[in-house]
Amino acid sequence: MLDPSSSEEESDGIVEEESKEAMAPQAGSRISPSRTSESSGGLAPSSSRSSARPTSPSPSAVSEEKEDLEKLHREEEERKKKLQLYVFVMRCIAYPFNAKQPTDMARRQQKISKQQLQQTKDRFQAFLNGETQIVADEAFINAVQSYSEVFLKSDRVAKMVQSGGFSANDFREVFKRHIEKRVRSLPEIDGLSKETVLSSWMAKFDTIYRGDEDPRKAQQRMTASAASELILSKDQLYEMFQNILGIKKFEHQLLYQACQLDNLDEQAAQIRRELDGRLQMADQIARGGKFPKFVSKEMEAMYIEELKSSVNQLMANLESMPVSKGGEFKLQKLKRGHNTSIIDMGQEDENTLSKSDVVLSFTLEVVIMEVVGLKSLAPNRIVYCTMEVEGGEKLQTDQAEASKPTWGTQGDFTTTHPLPAVKVKLFTESTGVLALEDKELGRVVLHPTPNSPKQSELHKMTVTKACPDQDLKIKLAIRMDKPQNMKHCGYLWAFGKNVWKRWKKRFFVLVQVSQYTFAMCSYREKKSEPQELLQLDGYTVDYSDPQPGLDGGRAFFNAVKEGDTVIFASDDEQDRILWVQAMYRATGQSHKPVPPTQVQKLNSKGGASAQMDAPISQFSGLKDADRAQKHGMDEFISANPCSYDHASLFEMLQRLTLDHRLNDTFCCLGWFSPGQVFVLDEYCARNGVRGCHRHLCYLRDLLERAENGAIIDPTLLHYSFAFCASHVHGNREGSSYWGPLGYEAPVSPQSSQSPDPQAAAKRAYIFKLRQRKKSFQSEKRPDGLSTVKVDEKERFEDIKEKLRVILENHIVNFRYFFPFGRPEGALKATLSLLERVLMKDIVTPVPPEEVKGVIRKNLEQAAQLNYQRIKDYAKIEVEKGQKDQKDPENVGRLVTPAKKLEETIRLAELVIEVLQQNQEHHAEAAVTSSGDQSAFAWWTDLMVEHAENFLALYAIDMDAALEIQSPESWDSFPLFQLLNDFLRTDYYLCNGKFHKHLQDLYAPLVVRYVDLMESSIAQSIHKGFERESWEPVKSLTSNLPNVNLPNVNLQIPKVPNLPVPVAGLSVNLPQMPSFSTPSWMAAIYDSDNGSGTSEDLFWKLDALQTFIRDLHWPEEEFAKHLENRIKLMSSNMIENCVKRTRMAFESKLTKSSKSTDFRISPSLCTMFNVMVDAKDQSAKLCAMEMGQEKQFHSQIDELIEESVKDMIQLLVAKFVAILEGVLAKISRYDEGTLFSSFLSFTVKAASKYVDVPKPGMDVADGYVTFMRHSQDMLREKVNEEVYIERLFDQWYTATMNLLGTWLTERMDQQLHVYQLKILIRITKKKYRDFRLQGVLDSTLNSKMYETVRNRLTVEEATASVREGGMQGISMKDSDEEDEED
Repeated sequence: MLDPSSSEEESDGIVEEESKEAMAPQAGSRISPSRTSESSGGLAPSSSRSSARPTSPSPSAVSEEKEDLEKLHREEEERKKKLQLYVFVMRCIAYPFNAKQPTDMARRQQKISKQQLQQTKDRFQAFLNGETQIVADEAFINAVQSYSEVFLKSDRVAKMVQSGGFSANDFREVFKRHIEKRVRSLPEIDGLSKETVLSSWMAKFDTIYRGDEDPRKAQQRMTASAASELILSKDQLYEMFQNILGIKKFEHQLLYQACQLDNLDEQAAQIRRELDGRLQMADQIARGGKFPKFVSKEMEAMYIEELKSSVNQLMANLESMPVSKGGEFKLQKLKRGHNTSIIDMGQEDENTLSKSDVVLSFTLEVVIMEVVGLKSLAPNRIVYCTMEVEGGEKLQTDQAEASKPTWGTQGDFTTTHPLPAVKVKLFTESTGVLALEDKELGRVVLHPTPNSPKQSELHKMTVTKACPDQDLKIKLAIRMDKPQNMKHCGYLWAFGKNVWKRWKKRFFVLVQVSQYTFAMCSYREKKSEPQELLQLDGYTVDYSDPQPGLDGGRAFFNAVKEGDTVIFASDDEQDRILWVQAMYRATGQSHKPVPPTQVQKLNSKGGASAQMDAPISQFSGLKDADRAQKHGMDEFISANPCSYDHASLFEMLQRLTLDHRLNDTFCCLGWFSPGQVFVLDEYCARNGVRGCHRHLCYLRDLLERAENGAIIDPTLLHYSFAFCASHVHGNREGSSYWGPLGYEAPVSPQSSQSPDPQAAAKRAYIFKLRQRKKSFQSEKRPDGLSTVKVDEKERFEDIKEKLRVILENHIVNFRYFFPFGRPEGALKATLSLLERVLMKDIVTPVPPEEVKGVIRKNLEQAAQLNYQRIKDYAKIEVEKGQKDQKDPENVGRLVTPAKKLEETIRLAELVIEVLQQNQEHHAEAAVTSSGDQSAFAWWTDLMVEHAENFLALYAIDMDAALEIQSPESWDSFPLFQLLNDFLRTDYYLCNGKFHKHLQDLYAPLVVRYVDLMESSIAQSIHKGFERESWEPVKSLTSNLPNVNLPNVNLQIPKVPNLPVPVAGLSVNLPQMPSFSTPSWMAAIYDSDNGSGTSEDLFWKLDALQTFIRDLHWPEEEFAKHLENRIKLMSSNMIENCVKRTRMAFESKLTKSSKSTDFRISPSLCTMFNVMVDAKDQSAKLCAMEMGQEKQFHSQIDELIEESVKDMIQLLVAKFVAILEGVLAKISRYDEGTLFSSFLSFTVKAASKYVDVPKPGMDVADGYVTFMRHSQDMLREKVNEEVYIERLFDQWYTATMNLLGTWLTERMDQQLHVYQLKILIRITKKKYRDFRLQGVLDSTLNSKMYETVRNRLTVEEATASVREGGMQGISMKDSDEEDEED
């Protein structure tokens, strides 16, 4: 259609056929369905009608009608083109001999649709809402929450799903990668490995993803889809390409039957005719000189050789196809020898067939049914039959009675005789005693052929003399199967020049020895080898008229070859048609014989729709051809494939197949299915489509789809590009081969010795061309071709540039073309392909710096693009200039500094999220599965530069936001902590450009903040202790209203406020309240009995140190400076606190009472607790590493110990003073004093009138009450046990020494009874109470105690004698009570 025919005869035939088609509409004999349906539209209105119109249509109507006609014409041409293309595709599917469906292609997963994505979101949200029955821990729920927010709800994922680039496996792999780091960071659990946790989490993920769907149905669906993706049957391939090309089912059925696609012999013959046509076309191109335009003139001769070589390869492939599938005998494979352009003529003798080369194998089935006419035998006589094929074994039926001789026995035989002799004999058992053999009654000998009837028939038997039944018949059936390599058989009359030299009827068999070798063999009965044979190579078969002088045969045909003609004749027309059709397939001739009866009908009726006569129409092939002719399909069936431009046809086929593939349910990424690859490969090989053209078209189609948003695998682009590059550039080292002949060819010695200079120059030129040919042939190309067309080179350069632009665009948008690292390995493949595209040829590698420079430029653009997109996502408004800030009309509309800072922090979170995703999914793009990064070792450096550029863009907005912040505000520190915590853990970004800029920006703020905090804390200590009530914090906070406790585990701790103004600074700080410690202080610190000022101090110091520590300042020197300063400041502050507390303690004791009315107040205990807290906090706030620890922490410890020691001494002195007061009172009863006598008389007189129990014991009871209250208060309020024990020891020892000294001073005096009673009670209670408080026995039972005890015991005995009793007060009782306690 697109190119003229290769031969003059064929071109004439095409012209005649086209003229018939042009005349057909006028005669109304053949109109296609489309034309019939569109006839009402008036595709070709007659001139008479147009002239008869009264008025002419308007120009607009004419133009619209013309456009409609052109549109209909284009649609009709497109439909015809697709029908013709489908015919070629059908033949490729029906009889493939070059390609097969690949089984090693990667299995493609089902793609995720928009509905499935939404369904997946709903299922995961239902799990998070607790609407499922899936049991999960908090860690898994957090992982699913993060996966849902970050991945499922991402716009990039929705865009990929819309493009068809995501599969369920991608969803699963992203989640698996998402949780691996989480699981690895979890602490180890005994008996539970992290691999088990991963497996459990993935099983739960699958359950959530699957939802309520039955897993068995999903598995069945996956299995079915995988099977259709791997291998397809012929019917499935037909159906697929019907959908691809838009072919209707009835059109397929018509074409299928008319093309005889189920007839393998017809398809093989069609291939042979096509290959012959391609050889003729090559010869025509060589003769006419109509070559395509090549990059070098020398390639024209090589082009012809390539055409012939490709046909030769196809012939070899066809020869390799088995002739007899599953047959017992293997046929000899012979090369076709009649074509001298492919095979050397010296091999002609080797290609001649001999009789031994033709081997046939037949299978016979002989079924004996019954014998009719057996009357002479007694009914009970036993009869049976034997059967044999001459030359083979003999078989016997079962025995039967003569009254009912039926068997139905089948015998199977194998023979190599085309005309075998089958003998069947009937026997009866001999009744004679001496009989050795059974008696034969009759026999029949048959000579079946494969054409013999298969049903059972009655055959008359030849009876023996011993059988009186002369009309004996046997009913049997003989089925002789036709072997695969026997194409036709039957009786023919034949006469030839070299074979069958006598006009005689013989049995002929058309045998296929190989795909290109057929033989016409004549056989005699009982012979396995042919009597004579004719090799049909080079013969042309056609119908002929009856030959005069040849008697026998009615329908004639002949086989003609140069110098030889063989005449055949059959007994009827039907047999002749079958023979001609079979031999037409065998010869592979281009001329198709037409039966004379059909030609007569066509000529007589003058139309293409005339039917053949009844005998011819009985054959399926002709009947199907007739049906196809009536529906307008004959032009597509009979079209010569060699006359078509298969390059353009294949371009259309591949484009439509790609569209079909991208729109199916698989996530193909541009890869064809195995069935599609198989058909395309077969089409290219069979029709000579150049590999470079195929891949150039494929690249162009893929790039167009990629520009339209489809996801294309860069690895696929790389394969096709590498193929085209290898074809265009070649693999030979040195300069490109299409350049001019720039060297002088060497001259052979013979040419240098030649006396004729012209002959020498001629030989030198020929030698140069041969050398150039060898140079071309040394080029190694993937398709084995050495020629390159100019249009191929130009198209390749255009596609190369277009591919470079697309690849760079993909790298610029790598976050959106490869979201979350999907498709797997796509980014790495893109880098590899870009490096290949930048190469000048396939030999010279591109310098790494050049590739690195291109990608660096792309990543710079990517940084700007990504940052702009996250800014748009975060809805941040960047300040346009300082004019708007100074304009009073715009002040109200400006964003407040606090709002701006909040947006900047939000933007920082997005920036960190983007960088983390880049690190997780894209930074390792250049690392292979084995961990090798040598190919793209520079990719990591470029990604670091990309991250720095990305952060530099953020730094502009960050600096602008911080610039408008108030100098009195410290709310920007969380921004530093957020960014620094990310940067310091990143190996590549730590102390990078942005990180250092961040440090330079915040270092002055940190220093200023610490300075202000130091001054404010110092002033708060001074003012706080001046107004300190020394009430414990617990008693204060218990009176405050309940408030919600803050989250003390926040990642970013609260920055402590500056509570008081600092002298010399121009900041307006709020006034310090009397107590600024929060009510939730008890939730943070164990101590709750310290003073408000001390607790506020410790909280501020701890918060300040926590804040500085959580800054994690990356610069080691500055971080150490900050730490030293904070520790020194804490040490000074605590020292000041301790000194002020000790002074307050001393002042408090000085002002207190010295009598037994003295009570230990909570404020004194609070002061002790302040010391305890100071000691505890100093260990945390003042401790430094190594030497610094001694410098600060040890000094504070010593100061605290000295202060506590002084406080204990002051308190013990207070207790001693109180006891001294008690002893001073009872000293008035000393013996020999006037006051003592007066007091004794007063007590005795009072006791006569008033009931005074134990007179004088009120002093003792008051002291004991004071002592016990003090002990209980100290034990309850003071938090340090060591201090309490030390105090009690010193208290007991000091007071006991005081008692001992007082008694020693009165050694010579006798104690008054009242003195004795008071001292006994005080001593007894003191000993007992201090013992209960845990004072050690060694301290309790000191020498002084023994002295006091002994003295009081003696005094007690003396008083008992003198006074007559102690009224129940006794040291002994005290001892007994102690023992009981």
